[in-house]
Amino acid sequence: MHHLLPALALMLALPGLAAAPATAAPTAWTVAEGDFVIRDFRFGSGETLPELKQHYRTLGTPHVGKDGYVDNAVMVLHGTGGTGAQFSGRPQFTDLLFGPGQPLDITRFFIILPDAIGHGGSSKPSDGLRMKFPAYDYQDMVNAQQRLLREHLKVRTLRLLMGTSMGCMMDFVHAETDPSIARAMFPTACLTVELAGRNRMWRKMTIDAIKADPLWNGGNYSAPPIAGLRTAAVLSVIAGSAPVRMQADYPTRAAAEAAVAGQVEAGIAGADANDTIYRLDASRSYNPSPLLGRITMPVTWVNSADDFINPPNLHIAEAEVGKMPNARFVLIPESAETRGHSTHSWAKFWVDELKELLRRSE
Repeated sequence: MHHLLPALALMLALPGLAAAPATAAPTAWTVAEGDFVIRDFRFGSGETLPELKQHYRTLGTPHVGKDGYVDNAVMVLHGTGGTGAQFSGRPQFTDLLFGPGQPLDITRFFIILPDAIGHGGSSKPSDGLRMKFPAYDYQDMVNAQQRLLREHLKVRTLRLLMGTSMGCMMDFVHAETDPSIARAMFPTACLTVELAGRNRMWRKMTIDAIKADPLWNGGNYSAPPIAGLRTAAVLSVIAGSAPVRMQADYPTRAAAEAAVAGQVEAGIAGADANDTIYRLDASRSYNPSPLLGRITMPVTWVNSADDFINPPNLHIAEAEVGKMPNARFVLIPESAETRGHSTHSWAKFWVDELKELLRRSE
């Protein structure tokens, strides 16, 4: 599966089970990394941390405008279980966006790739607090990222805000929290309503499976709760599945079983059970629908028709997009080439829509 990330990145953040190897070697991108430490960070739950570490990566060079703020910044937000690193090392995304002459050419734009709270190099339960870590949600993630922009990177308004999956949902939270956060927004692979129905069910079942494993021990495990993590990995594979593509790639029982061999084990490797619980439960308070009218910037919102997590037959996006005065919704048709939920990371399917958005937001 080419996974460098633990269990919940299995299919939510990265190209997954049906992903073929890239045909070209990845470009060797020059990536800078840093940490912004926020003192006495207060979460929406009322809990605080004496120090919250907000990790980030950047590509390109910031340009400072006459007002003293960076005016060429683009922020890209990752999905559940991912990190900003996934956007700097996968040619199917990076090379089609950030390379020479591409729409977000890093000779012209300053790309910001934060790790959300609970992920990567940012503060998370596995740093030591375990289940005593504050009960963060997407709003807390957004608040930390906005402080990173304003207080540390000197960005008042982004040229573009992008996000995939959880990052897509955070895009909408960002834009409602501060409608001036960006000149344009390109969210991919999410919906704008409370997580309910099947979407909440598989997350809740994953959380319950981990907590039901005796090895979990209230979060104070000395060995990983493997049974619970196996269930998490299996549900993630299903949530990220692409049925038409997978049927085309694995048309026999033998081929399908051979393809899945070892994938759950790969997803478990390096996973932390408490981090997984927190990451999935962070969506519990998400519901931007009532305030979408605040989002007046140009928006192009892209989903794919083979997305198990955001199924198109709910027709939610078509009903919601009209609440934003300058937004359009694009549904990528299902095919043997699309990649289910992970279509969000394959720029060839939507890069022309991104170019159009940049043109209409100039």
